[in-house]
Amino acid sequence: MLILILGLALWWGAHLLKRLAPQARARLGRGGVAGLLLLSVVLMVVGYRMTDGPYWWGASAPLKGVNNLLVLAAFYLFAADGMKTRITRRLRHPQLTGFALWAFAHLVPNGDLPSFVLFGGLLLWALVEMAVINRAEPRWTPPAGPFPARKEAMAVVGALIVMLVVGLIHAWLGYNPFGG
Repeated sequence: MLILILGLALWWGAHLLKRLAPQARARLGRGGVAGLLLLSVVLMVVGYRMTDGPYWWGASAPLKGVNNLLVLAAFYLFAADGMKTRITRRLRHPQLTGFALWAFAHLVPNGDLPSFVLFGGLLLWALVEMAVINRAEPRWTPPAGPFPARKEAMAVVGALIVMLVVGLIHAWLGYNPFGG
């Protein structure tokens, strides 16, 4: 569990440096921050895979279905942010909202302590990050458009393709995301 928590702490710290300690972040540079984030992901994956804990519920087909719909929506929010689709006019932090949705989605079928630590910790980070950004930059100017239907369609198709690829990678790793 310690390795998992260290990975989460490093993830939080590396991301929050930009607003809480900008001088330290500047000294690290983009490469240093990227290295910290890569190390944090490695620690989280290794820590999660080696950590045991109590199970309160297990994955079932209906819970995986809810998870998949939420993850698909999260991938759409990532694509929408990159393409500046209509939803980005209403949602200040589409990527962080998508990340929070992704983390919450993984709590739905995974009712065990390591999942609560990992995905709950990442969900909390996304919410804190949004609050920190809003406090540091209270004024926000949403994208003005235009918002062509072609961009909306591309974001949806992109989200579907990413969902399929990620699902296949999960299956290859031994976690069947589709069905019971």
